[in-house]
Amino acid sequence: MVSSVKHVTGKAARAAAVLQDPRWAAVLARDPAADGRFYYSVDSTGVYCRPSCGARRPRPEHVRFHESCEAAERAGFRPCRRCKPRLASAQTEAAARVVAACRLIERSDTLPHLAALAAQAGLSPAYFHRLFKAHTGLTPREYARACRAARVREALADGASVTEAFHAAGYGSSGRFYEAAREVLGMEPRVYRAGGRNERIRFAIGECSLGSILVAQSERGICAISLGDDPEQLLRDFQRRFARAELIGGDAEFERLVARVVAFVEAPRTGLDLPLDIRGTAFQQRVWQALRAVPPGTTVSYAELARRIGMPRAVRAVGAACGANPIAVAIPCHRVVRSDGELNGYRWGIARKRALLEREAAGETHGD
Repeated sequence: MVSSVKHVTGKAARAAAVLQDPRWAAVLARDPAADGRFYYSVDSTGVYCRPSCGARRPRPEHVRFHESCEAAERAGFRPCRRCKPRLASAQTEAAARVVAACRLIERSDTLPHLAALAAQAGLSPAYFHRLFKAHTGLTPREYARACRAARVREALADGASVTEAFHAAGYGSSGRFYEAAREVLGMEPRVYRAGGRNERIRFAIGECSLGSILVAQSERGICAISLGDDPEQLLRDFQRRFARAELIGGDAEFERLVARVVAFVEAPRTGLDLPLDIRGTAFQQRVWQALRAVPPGTTVSYAELARRIGMPRAVRAVGAACGANPIAVAIPCHRVVRSDGELNGYRWGIARKRALLEREAAGETHGD
């Protein structure tokens, strides 16, 4: 009798532990994004599966989690015949094909035809086009344009003339290049070549409850809000970004603007009614605009954010865009969390991300 009670109690405790484990949510959702991150086994069947397995969902008290196939097999479980966990997942194979296509585009002076890219991947052009966009957030043509833009930026930074840079990057004519120049560089080509020379950017470094803060404003609006522990590091990063711009230390008028930004950081619910100078690729700007629509006090997962911009499979690309955000809090990448609600990946530190979310949820004001 005592043994039976202990057995029941043990099963209940195990079920409770599984239900609280964020990996269980991925199993219930049959989330293909979790494939390869972990595996789960089922005592009642003696098999282990990948999270996306389509088999009937097991009872939580029978489930164990494993870091690898080898770990599951050492524990005495055999591979599931349905999901074949030892074989590469469909998602992994698709990602490998997209990566191979990206490398080909990056090596090419001109954009390979869609049919050629699809043939290399062993897919139909239409399916390859959808797959590429789902994984990168861009079409193959948009990705090629981004690669050309990167080559232009590198050439200009190395001292090439504007004409040399656009020819080396594969632009067929100066007209085509200048049509795209502002989107590609965020400023006129000659200004970019000069490292931002002739741009006047005012900035100031101060302190707030989250540590040191750097605020910068171009003629178009706020172009940087950076947070950190070391004000000198913030300044060095800022100087590298605008290597030859005319950087002007804050005067009394600018200090008042900085005070408004600091007040906003302390209490994000108050909003910031200042123009932003947002510089990024078309995809990054799309993600950042979607972020600005997330209300204070709420969060969104990377997967949900990808769905909101109409690219549900571009989760990694969305995460990269969040990590590249140069304007903290005003573009609220701190409101993006993992699908299980856990915090991860914040350019200015997880502790600051947690603090921002907590004060938004509580509606608190931190400051004097």
